[in-house]
Amino acid sequence: MSGLLQSLSLVAPEEVLSISGLLLLLVAAWGGDKSAKLISILSVAALVAAAILVVPALCSGAAGPATAAFFGEYRADAFASFAKLLIFGSAAVVLIIAPAFFDRFKAMRAEFPLLIVFAAAGMGLMVSATNLLTLYIGLELNSLASYVLAASLRTDERSAEAGLKYFVLGALASGILLYGISLTYGFTGTTDFGQIRTALGGQGHALSTGALFGIVFVLAGLAFKIAAVPFHMWTPDVYEGAPTPVTTFFATAPKVAALSLLMRVSLGAFGTQPGAWQQIVLFAALASIVVGALGAIGQSNIKRLLAYSSINNVGFLLIGLAVATPQGASAMLVYMVVYVAMSVAGFLVVLMLRDADGEPVEAIADLAGLSTTQPMLAWAMMAVMFSLAGIPPLFGFWAKFVVFRAAVDAGFVVLATLGMTASVIGAFYYLKIVKTMFFDEPANRVARHGDFAHRAILLIASIAISPLAYLATGWLGTLADTAASALFRFV
Repeated sequence: MSGLLQSLSLVAPEEVLSISGLLLLLVAAWGGDKSAKLISILSVAALVAAAILVVPALCSGAAGPATAAFFGEYRADAFASFAKLLIFGSAAVVLIIAPAFFDRFKAMRAEFPLLIVFAAAGMGLMVSATNLLTLYIGLELNSLASYVLAASLRTDERSAEAGLKYFVLGALASGILLYGISLTYGFTGTTDFGQIRTALGGQGHALSTGALFGIVFVLAGLAFKIAAVPFHMWTPDVYEGAPTPVTTFFATAPKVAALSLLMRVSLGAFGTQPGAWQQIVLFAALASIVVGALGAIGQSNIKRLLAYSSINNVGFLLIGLAVATPQGASAMLVYMVVYVAMSVAGFLVVLMLRDADGEPVEAIADLAGLSTTQPMLAWAMMAVMFSLAGIPPLFGFWAKFVVFRAAVDAGFVVLATLGMTASVIGAFYYLKIVKTMFFDEPANRVARHGDFAHRAILLIASIAISPLAYLATGWLGTLADTAASALFRFV
């Protein structure tokens, strides 16, 4: 009984979200869409409460057997807590900025915040999963909610198309992942990460062909969720077609959850056989950097450009995973924090780009001369673009720096060199946006921007990627090191 109570206490964040979601579901059933804003406020409160619950584990560096729940299928360690803070925070931000967007279309529905809450609960399970079955349950809980979110704007055909594409390709990825799980179970005899690690043996141990294929298929299924090349094809269409608040959600919380899960699977379950997956990750990293950069050059829609930018940034994140060291894992966590701030700021600017009739402005050509008509938005977008490009002194430079430093320290000098070289390509299309906003003749399309909540969050996100953020590098690095060290505690 005491073991059950301990397990229930460890999963408290997911319990808060699950119970809150079920209760708010009853409110939605009785109150209908009129209760949507009330449900959004209560959902934000639930996400904040869940985030507060994970803080102690992160601050104390929780790790080891004391963090295991339900016979080792779930682990509430510092690594999971770090990821959950980003996930729950990103989800709360989306719920704050979404009502103003949907109100313009009279499409704010009571189920929207509920889907975000249930998706966040699924992502919480994902980052704490230490069993392939727990992994899949959390992944599907998040995915099923995400498919509906992508198609949530019923008045827009692009939204329906985005939801359908995401569903079809997501189902394919789930099938690939399940096949990999079945192969892994078949050749190791277990679904527990720790036991899989033991069954695979050390680096000198010969890996069977079946187990190798299991690792490949599992990583392929997870690569779809993080939009890494060659499983990136859904990203531009879904990012463009989905409502902008939903796109903001996809670019932040699920990305953090999938990357964190990939780290736990690769470094935990498959950690004794890095040679079996490092080459896959190396290819995905370099291919994502190059394809993301080249694909963005010809884009005329700002949301599609940011989609390719997200693919590009996933490549830099995977460099940290490829080195398979605690320093690399810590660098990934730092990068994820900065990436979430950049994504929130970037998509908030897109959300605030509207014409005189309140219609969204998404064409890059329509941003011409934005610095003279809407200087606040232009300067905020310039900061985002320079930060994404890794141009100092903006904080995006520090994110790339810590990843490349981890690669060099681990002996991956060629990888770091190739990554730095390829990042120059990405600078081209980021600078193209800045040139359009500051040096082209005004198009006079953008006539208004968002409400107080939008401006407040944009200000906070802009400060988080500004040079002022360097004051927090020591604190952020310490938290990332603590979380990464918990990830490498396998007993």
